[in-house]
This record gives sequence, structure tokens and C-alpha cells, in this order.
Amino acid sequence: MDKGEAMKQEKEWIGHALALGTVCVWGTTFIATKVLLEHFTAVEILLIRFVLGFTALSIACPKRLRLKDKRHELYFAGAGLTGVLIYYLLENIALGYSTASNIGVVVSCAPMFTAIFWAIASRERLQLHFIIGFAIAISGIAFISFSGTERMQINPIGDVLALAAAVAWGIYSVLIRRLGEFGYPSIAMTRHVFLYGVVFMLPIAWKMGFSPSLDALKQPSILLTLAFLSFLASAACFVTWNTAVKKLGAIKTSVYIYLSPVITILCAAIVLHERMSARSVLGTVLVLLGLVVSENRLPVRIPVLGKER
Repeated sequence: MDKGEAMKQEKEWIGHALALGTVCVWGTTFIATKVLLEHFTAVEILLIRFVLGFTALSIACPKRLRLKDKRHELYFAGAGLTGVLIYYLLENIALGYSTASNIGVVVSCAPMFTAIFWAIASRERLQLHFIIGFAIAISGIAFISFSGTERMQINPIGDVLALAAAVAWGIYSVLIRRLGEFGYPSIAMTRHVFLYGVVFMLPIAWKMGFSPSLDALKQPSILLTLAFLSFLASAACFVTWNTAVKKLGAIKTSVYIYLSPVITILCAAIVLHERMSARSVLGTVLVLLGLVVSENRLPVRIPVLGKER
């Protein structure tokens, strides 16, 4: 093996390690947020989390971001609105209505919405295997939403909010992909997105009466959970994920997202003692199968419609 090949393999190994580590952390954030919701409102958690995350990124990269085009500011604002405010606010609210396991599975559909919006933005046709996978995953979400009752009665508030959060993340991913093409550094780009997210969050926090419990903030376990969400899950993981994408490419890195709901379900069972019904198990299997099919990763390949993305 020559030196160039060895360096390439080392680069890929680092990328795989970063992607796996990032998804392992993100898969546990649902449980951490569920615990914090017992002491704070959804918007209180968000504002504290991203203010601390923005502060950490500002310390790591204090240099001011210089825009290459004034129109790029709209991309940053849109990313902050969809990927920070809307996604996380809907996710946190959803956790108040449904289990961490359900929400973790439903939001794992985000990569499929990313593909849909990217196809629209780039005027490319969706592939047949993607359409089949999307249909399978949506049927799985339906089973999860109906899993709380013996009869198939509609009680989907939490899961619908989680699905809306996945849609928001799909829009955010397209905007971030565009910003990446413009050549902005990962840390500075993430910090600027966080800034817009916090700015959009402030009027909502004021309207909803932002007043976090000081007694709760004095508890070491609460402070550690907030620190975990702010510094590791937000500031650090956004950077490690972007680094993994640079080393492996978007397709290889996105495969690791499939592990997120599995990690969430296992952690929810251990920490929150959540039990999944038979319908929830079936729904989870269908969502994961849909995600795999949507990437055409079955042993038998499904033909495509239109040109490749």
C-alpha cells in the first residue's frame, strides 16, 4: 500500500469515527431534552442551549465572518430559522406529547425531506427507490402515531410535530449545502447560523414569559444536561458532522443517521423506562426499512426514474 492510499484510508477512518460519534450523541439528545422538560419550557431549553452553544463557538472562532455576497445573508437567516428555531422548537414541544422513542424515529425521516427539497431546488427528478422508501417510512410513522391506543384512533400531535420538524430540517439541510458550496469555514458558518437562531428565538421567549427556574439551575444534574446539549450536542457536533461530510461525502455520512432512532430507543428504554408497543416496533422497522430503501442500499437495486442526483 502506497503512502497516498494509506492517507486516504486514514482520512476515511477519521470521517467514519466522527460521523458515528456525532450520531451517537444526537440520538441521546431526545432523552436529555425529555428530562429537562420536567423543569423548563421548550423555549427556555432552546434559548439557554443555543446561547451557550453560540458562546462556545465564538470563543473557538472569534474572527468575524465576512460574507462573500450580501445575498448569502438570506441563506444564513433561513438556516437559523429552520434548523435552529423551527426544528428544535417543534421537536421539544413534540417531546411533551409523545415518547422520546417515537420522536427519535419520526425525525429520522429528515434525510428524505432533504432529498425532496434538493430535487426541487436543483430541478432533478426523484428516483423510484426514493419514492418507494418514502412511502414505506410514512406508513411506519402512521403505525407509531397510532401505537398508544388499542383502537386505531388518531392521536398524532407529538408525532405530527416531529414530522414537521423533519420537514424544517430538510429545508435547513439544503440551505447549509448551498452555504457549504460558497466555501465558508464550518465553525464560523455554524456560529452565524446559531446567531440567527437566537435572534429569532428572543421574541418568542419574551412572549412566552422566559423565566427559567433558578432552583433547577442550581442542580448539578440539570447543569450537566444543559452543558451536554449546549457544548457537545450543539456546538461540537455540528462541527464534527460537517467535518465528516468533507472527509466521506454527504452520501456515506448520511448512512449513519439510520442509527439515530435505534440509539434513541435503546437509551429511552434504559433511562426513561419507555416501553414500545407491537405497533411501535412495527412502525420503527418500517421507518428504518424506508430509509434504507430510499438510499437504494438493498442487495437488489431498484431502477431509477430520471437522472441521477
